[in-house]
Amino acid sequence: MRRSERRGHRTAAALAGAALCAVLAAGCGIRTTSVPVDAGAAPSRVPCAMPASDVSQTGRGIPVQVYLVCASQLVTVDRAVRVQEARGDRLATATGLLDELRRRPTADERQAGFSTNVPEGLRVSGPRADDAEEVLRLSTQPEDLPAEALAQIVCTFAEHASLTSDEQVTLGGPGDYPARGYLCTADTKASPKAMPSTVGVP
Repeated sequence: MRRSERRGHRTAAALAGAALCAVLAAGCGIRTTSVPVDAGAAPSRVPCAMPASDVSQTGRGIPVQVYLVCASQLVTVDRAVRVQEARGDRLATATGLLDELRRRPTADERQAGFSTNVPEGLRVSGPRADDAEEVLRLSTQPEDLPAEALAQIVCTFAEHASLTSDEQVTLGGPGDYPARGYLCTADTKASPKAMPSTVGVP
């Protein structure tokens, strides 16, 4: 067989194969296109939501909500603390809430994408003799905490009337610096990496 004839046979076979592939693709419902297709972002695997059955803590105390970090935002989760806010014991309420913020999220919460930035060793105490009565003192200067941790504390405390004054949470630290008022705003919840807004010194 001549070389030109062999080349002709190979070309015909290649064309036949291409035609067969096109038929098979059409038969499978696949439409060929030369334009890139944007299918959008991949679905998120971080739901930031807990089923009600998973957060039930009946018998542990009164139900509360605390703010944890999920998908770079603050999102509430249901917890229970063993304090009675109705008694007016502000320090007991603050301590119970801080304990929940310091506690490592449950396995279900971690699977849903939740985390906490509040240091395990952080403590809270009441006002000093020269403080206003609404002041709560942390064992670390508030502005020295990670911004997300401070945002968690401020927004969690802000949900409880006994811990706020004029919608602000007044926090101080262990040093001689005066306490400051902090606000939990929509921006704080959406961007907790930014330090919460302050409203001056009481």
